[in-house]
Amino acid sequence: MKRTCPLCNSNDTLLYHFAENREYHHCKVCDLVFVPKEFFVSVSDEKAKYDNHKNTPEDKGYCEFLNRLLTPLQKYLSTGDKGLDFGSGPGPTLSVLMKQRGFDMDIYDIFYHDKKEVFEKRYDFITTTEVIEHLHNPLEEVKRLWNCLKSRGVLGIMTAFRPDEFEDWYYKRDLTHIIFFTPKTFEWLAKYLGAILEISESGVVILKKP
Repeated sequence: MKRTCPLCNSNDTLLYHFAENREYHHCKVCDLVFVPKEFFVSVSDEKAKYDNHKNTPEDKGYCEFLNRLLTPLQKYLSTGDKGLDFGSGPGPTLSVLMKQRGFDMDIYDIFYHDKKEVFEKRYDFITTTEVIEHLHNPLEEVKRLWNCLKSRGVLGIMTAFRPDEFEDWYYKRDLTHIIFFTPKTFEWLAKYLGAILEISESGVVILKKP
C-alpha cells in the first residue's frame, strides 16, 4: 500500500522497514523515512515521554550539545536580534543561553508553553532542536516557522540524520520519533522554501531566507 509522504506529499513511497511494531516508509522524492499515523503514540504517552526530559541550563553536557547549532547560527546574527525557540520543552535551555549572549528570546512548546501569539510576530532567527522528528505535519509546521522569519532570517534545526544502518539505529526506537531526515531531505526542503542551505555538521542544519 502506497503512503503519502508527510513532507513533500508524494505517493512515490515504499515500505522501508518494520520494527518496534510499526512500519517505516521511504519517500523516493525527498528521501524522508516516515511512520504512518496509525502507529503514532497517544498524546498522553507522548507528553509523558517529554516529562522525563531533565534538560537545564546547568547541564554542561546538554549546553555543549546545543552549541553545535548555536555556534554556526551566531555568524548570521547581530546582538539584540529577536529569536524564537520552537519546541522549548519542559526546561527551556537554549533560550537562556541565547539571552546570555545578548539576544531577545521567545519560546513556544505545544505541551509546556502553548502561546500561539508568537506566530503573529516576526523573528530574526528561529531554533528547533530535537523537535522536527516529532512533527505530525512537518511541512505545515516548517512553513509556519518560515513565515515568521524576517527577510534574511535564519531557521536553525537539529535532528539526527538517518544512517544507512537503519535497522540497528537507536534513534528510531523512541516511538515519539516519527520522521527521519537525510541531507538530501533538507536539500529538497531548501529548494521548496527558496532557502540557502548550510549543513555545518551531521544533523545541524541552517536554512536562510534570501
